[in-house]
Amino acid sequence: MQANHSKGVCLIIGAGDGLGGAVAKAFARNGHPVCITRRARNLEQLEALAGEIRAQGGVAHAFGVDARTESEMIALFDDIEARIGPLEVVVFNIGANVRFGLVETTARVFTKVWEMACFSGFLAGREASRVMGPRGHGSILFTGATASLRGREGFAAFAAAKAGLRAIAQSAARELAPKGIHVAHVVVDGAIDGVFTRSNRADVGTLLADDRILKPDQIAANYVWLHGQQRSAWTHELDLRPWTEQW
Repeated sequence: MQANHSKGVCLIIGAGDGLGGAVAKAFARNGHPVCITRRARNLEQLEALAGEIRAQGGVAHAFGVDARTESEMIALFDDIEARIGPLEVVVFNIGANVRFGLVETTARVFTKVWEMACFSGFLAGREASRVMGPRGHGSILFTGATASLRGREGFAAFAAAKAGLRAIAQSAARELAPKGIHVAHVVVDGAIDGVFTRSNRADVGTLLADDRILKPDQIAANYVWLHGQQRSAWTHELDLRPWTEQW
């Protein structure tokens, strides 16, 4: 990964072992210094990911940030702009995919899921707009899910949060496109290979071999492609699913 680091900074909010890490690596390979975030308690794992990117020739910085806290998000964007460089791409990739029946969904669960998957996305989009707007350039990419489009049994909290995030992305796109900022929402429809899926399914190897599960590297390639789109043909919403997925 001997990249030419002449491009603007890419920030991935919600970088882990799966999709977030793959997106960070993809943008690093494309020549962007990357900044990756997770909660402070996960900073050791985040530093390991940053070290892996640096070992492959990329530039990476890890930040322990609670994306639900306004003051921490403002400080994060200010710190990156001051110490690392101008932000060119911001990827919001927090999931919060939990299953609770309607009666079992407490106010605390609903609020926490909404804060993680919707409110923190609003903060990310707002702060990205704040720093990118004066430059008239940049991309804001939101990771959506099947639940962005339809709620299923057991996922009232998750569906409400992801549908809200989609609405934020739509509003942001209409407001920011005239300012030169590309806003896109990616509907990831299906299970993604990673620790969560592997811990809940025993057939991941078979599914991967037959391309019946989403591969993080393939999803990440689409994020880089979205950022590279010319403004005469911008995509706002993109759906990605395995060829066998029922939809």
